[in-house]
Amino acid sequence: MSQTNTFIFTGLKVVAWIIFVGLCIEAGGLLMNFIFSVFKPEFIGNLYQKLDLTALYTKNSWAFYGMYSFVLFIAMLKAYLFYLVIVLITKIDLEKPFNQFVAKQITKISYYTFSIGLISYIGKQSARNLQYSGYDLSMLKDFWSDAQAFILMAAVIYVIATIFSKGVAYQDELEETV
Repeated sequence: MSQTNTFIFTGLKVVAWIIFVGLCIEAGGLLMNFIFSVFKPEFIGNLYQKLDLTALYTKNSWAFYGMYSFVLFIAMLKAYLFYLVIVLITKIDLEKPFNQFVAKQITKISYYTFSIGLISYIGKQSARNLQYSGYDLSMLKDFWSDAQAFILMAAVIYVIATIFSKGVAYQDELEETV
């Protein structure tokens, strides 16, 4: 592999780690927000993203738990998605990239990307239904604004995973004939 490709790949590893750490901080901050909003709601103004859903909690605790569950689940899935990306980046052999591990890891990444998109879309629709009932959930729109992008990205990643799986099968077949 050339010096430029090695440099770019190392840069991608660093960027993936930075994104992973940021997503873990976001998920942890949202989890702490959730805990404080239930037990100590007076601290919410000082917490991460100031995600204040106490009005929703006082009106309907089930709606509060449902919406916050969507937010937490999406944040945790995004962090886990980048964990899978980091595992792929650190274990891939760029001299022989077509192997079973890479194909399975890319397939997993496509499934988790689709899950994020689907859960984001369901959360968005649930929030829209609750807004029709008079609840103010405008502060949550940033958490599922990219649902369609994740679903489209999952389709593209799945196509790449299928290509990798076929590449592994052809490589194994070629090695058997030689």
